[in-house]
Amino acid sequence: MLIPLAIRNSPSLIRVVPFALFVVLTFCQDLFGEAARYWFYLGKTVVGAWLIWEMRRHVSEMRSVFSWEAVVAGIVVFVLWVGIDPLLQRLGIRYPKIAIGQSGPWNPLVRFADNVALAWFFIVVRIVGSAVVVPPLEEVFFRSWLYRYIARPDFQSVPLGRFLILPFAVSSVVFGLEHREWLAGILAGMIYAGLVCWKKRLGDAIVAHGVTNFFLGLWVVFKEQWQYW
Repeated sequence: MLIPLAIRNSPSLIRVVPFALFVVLTFCQDLFGEAARYWFYLGKTVVGAWLIWEMRRHVSEMRSVFSWEAVVAGIVVFVLWVGIDPLLQRLGIRYPKIAIGQSGPWNPLVRFADNVALAWFFIVVRIVGSAVVVPPLEEVFFRSWLYRYIARPDFQSVPLGRFLILPFAVSSVVFGLEHREWLAGILAGMIYAGLVCWKKRLGDAIVAHGVTNFFLGLWVVFKEQWQYW
């Protein structure tokens, strides 16, 4: 199965439609009951991996680039992500209890308490999905397309990595508002966008995003901070 030709041939649609489809699947994953959403997430992750496989031939800048700057940026965002919430609570500011589209925290160890192997399978799926599948889809949409499209509808005429204050601010805010932890999300968006502007390539942001989500997944599981999922 291939992405339709009309989408593949459109520089905008090939960057927007896969992300939009992934978001729609995210909103739908809680519509079929508590247990079903774990299986739905597995399906969504497989679909997301297929979308990335199809996109890679048409979005040249989405190739991951491993650099120490990307790893450091990813760790910094992770520290911000888990550190801002307690600070906000001390200030009397609280994030929403759950994210839009979720019925409650993601905790397979509770839902599948009678089947530990299955519970850990879904934990691994969640970490792999968030660290490997989510970053390319989101970074292509936010940093490759939205950032440059805000600057100019003919977005490909805007060099990747050119710093422009309005696209930088707007794309980071929109990215942040996609997440329950909106303040941490906005700061993360700024760091990822700043990395693209600094390195003049998208791959570093993809890797940084993956590093953040990987460490956040480990934090969620081993610190039992399920609210971040």
